[in-house]
Order: sequence, then structure tokens, then C-alpha cells
Amino acid sequence: MKIAIDGSAASGKTTLGRALAEQFHLRFVETGKMYRAVALAFDRGIELSQIDIQVTQGERFLLNGVDVTDVLHTRDLDEKSSKVATRSEVRERLVELQRNIADRGDVVMEGRDIGTVVLPDADIKIYLEASTGERARRRIDQRGEGDLRKIEQELISRDKRDSERAIAPLKPAADATIIKTDQKPLKEVISEASNLVRDRLEDVAWAAENRD
Repeated sequence: MKIAIDGSAASGKTTLGRALAEQFHLRFVETGKMYRAVALAFDRGIELSQIDIQVTQGERFLLNGVDVTDVLHTRDLDEKSSKVATRSEVRERLVELQRNIADRGDVVMEGRDIGTVVLPDADIKIYLEASTGERARRRIDQRGEGDLRKIEQELISRDKRDSERAIAPLKPAADATIIKTDQKPLKEVISEASNLVRDRLEDVAWAAENRD
């Protein structure tokens, strides 16, 4: 089972991905942190060819063997990772690593081009949408501080850059289910997505039972 979750920054991808992974006993991969790790590596003077990123079973991110999980979510890396993601050589390397992870077992993978580029053959594709204001408030809750208007502007700029980039622009896959999360309790979003997974599992089971 491969589940792809895409959407803009702070749309709820990570929360939903973790919930589905826990509920259906799948591995969870937050691909955005891989790009953040690359941006951090560049800040530390590490060349792309020397970068190695591993994701442990407990969702810890190792940059060349060093656990950097707790320093990846900063405003600075928010911007730098988005710019890093426009570099074709970086994306090619990370897409290869992400596909290798998915090939090794059942996975829930979230990002911005999972359903369109990384896992176009995913069993389930979900695209989350939320307004800029809602996402800015979530970002503040995540960080514990921040200026709402400034964060809104940052998100608008990032959305524009992500959707207009030449390489794997942010957009839902043609066969993705779009879930709007504004004014919707988390429990409801998870329930909606869980139903998609259950329906797919039932289809797979039925096909296996009725195979000639």
C-alpha cells in the first residue's frame, strides 16, 4: 500500500500522514524534511555529492550520521528548502531516495509532488487545501510564536514559487482526492482520508478473492 499526500505548506499533511500511518501500520515519510536537511547541509558547507540522509523507523532524520531532526523546522529553512527544491540535481537525488524507501514496504509519504512525480503509481493520492490565513495560524501554533501577517506573506510567496517552478510544480495529481481542511476538525479530516484507505483495501481484497 502506497499513500501519497500532497499540499501546500501548513495544510495539515504531516498530521494526517502520521495518523494514517499509525492507524494502518504503515511507515511514514515526511519528505519536506529531506529538503530541509539538504538546505542545512549547504549551510554547513557540505557538497551535494557528500550528502547522505537517512530516516529512522522513529522518524529521526540523520544528516551524514548526525541527528538533525530537532533543528529542521525554522523560518530560515522554510525559505531555503523551497529554493533548494527548485534545483534539478537535488530533486533527482531525493526522488531516487524516496522511491527506494517506498519500494521497501508499505508507506505513507507526504510532500508537494508525491502523487505527481515521486509515486505516480500510489494506491491513494490525497491533496490537502487550506486558506492562507488558516495555514498561518497553524504555523504559529506549531512554532509557539510569530506575526500572523508576516507569516501569511511568507506563505503566499512560497505558494507562488512552488506553483510556478519549472520542476514538479505544486499541483494535485489528476486522480487525487482533494480535501479542504478549513473550518474542519482534524478528526473529520482523518476520518475522510481513512475511509479512502479502507475502500481501497476492500477493493484489493475483493480483487484477490475473485482473481481467476
